[in-house]
Amino acid sequence: MWLRQTFFRWLIPAAFVLPLWLVVGWIVFGASPWALLWVLLSAPIVFVWQLVLALLVRARGTVRAERAVSWTDAGLIGAWHVLVVALGIFDGRWWWPTLAVTIVLGVVALSSALRQLWRETGPSVSILRTASGVGYVPPARPEHTGGSNPEEIIVIRENTPPGS
Repeated sequence: MWLRQTFFRWLIPAAFVLPLWLVVGWIVFGASPWALLWVLLSAPIVFVWQLVLALLVRARGTVRAERAVSWTDAGLIGAWHVLVVALGIFDGRWWWPTLAVTIVLGVVALSSALRQLWRETGPSVSILRTASGVGYVPPARPEHTGGSNPEEIIVIRENTPPGS
């Protein structure tokens, strides 16, 4: 649980730290000037993508209540963070394949966050299946507030004194 809570607190700062790491990695690892072009293109994309992911994850009621992300979020978004950090190392032998996997995993993490948000906030219709495999939606039960007859209406009229 502590790992998921820590990851919950890390989501917003990661939107600032990961793009900054790409710039620092370009400087530290002495990448080519062409790599700077990729940094200038990818850093804003990483910033926006991480911010969208963080807001989608934090929009879920269960995440806000527990102040912890799901294990799926921690796994997918955590792996995406590791790949973004790996991109900041700028090793030409494996940079392009890492970029491709980073893009794919970023899309998967976004779709997972959207799916989980939809599952929590979307329509909640129960489909029951019979023994023969036929599915049906059960009818809604009428709300009964008490009393002997749910259709009975009681009208109370107020008597006001004359002259007031």
